[in-house]
Amino acid sequence: MAGSWRAKAQAGGMLLALLGWVSSCVTTFVPLWKSLNLDLNELEVWTMGLWQVCIAREEGVVECRAHGSFLALPPELRISRLLMCLSNGLGLLGALLATPGLEGWTPCEDKPGLKRRLLLAGGAAFGTAGMATLAPVSWVAYNTVLDFWDSTVPDIVPRWEFGEATFLGWFAGAFLAAGGLLLACSARTTKASTPLVPACRQPPAAGHHPLPKPADLVI
Repeated sequence: MAGSWRAKAQAGGMLLALLGWVSSCVTTFVPLWKSLNLDLNELEVWTMGLWQVCIAREEGVVECRAHGSFLALPPELRISRLLMCLSNGLGLLGALLATPGLEGWTPCEDKPGLKRRLLLAGGAAFGTAGMATLAPVSWVAYNTVLDFWDSTVPDIVPRWEFGEATFLGWFAGAFLAAGGLLLACSARTTKASTPLVPACRQPPAAGHHPLPKPADLVI
């Protein structure tokens, strides 16, 4: 029963972690972290990501331009680039570590201690990747809210709002953290049941005479 629970927890944790890792990779590279609708020209929608800015026009044409300089970016975008790349690398490392530790992985079946350590390390890597995804997404979202409600900016100036990648990043970080936690919790050692050994026959104690055999009773 316990083995079945562990197998299900490991499968669910691995599925969540991989889904979060893929979502985190998509969040890193899509230019949808912020969106901007111009009141003067509602036919254009501006979107911004960590690597480029895009303009979507009514005709369905999308033009993208990469950011000019890394040093010219705002601090939240610069650090977000580094943290998201770190998250993607940690997610890949977690998958490589946790896979051999899953139940049913035959190459390491004879080494339960190694499987447990690999599963713990993979869960820790996934959990750290989740934190590395949640931090930059939340930071960019926080600065977006501050800029949107900045009273010093005139009302006629367009404001940046949340893009789709912001919500995708939150889901990705939550999935990575939850998957890593499930994998780490399922990595406990399994205590094999010790078979019952029949008691050895003890020699007769001193002063105790064994019962006579039937042949000895014949005169």
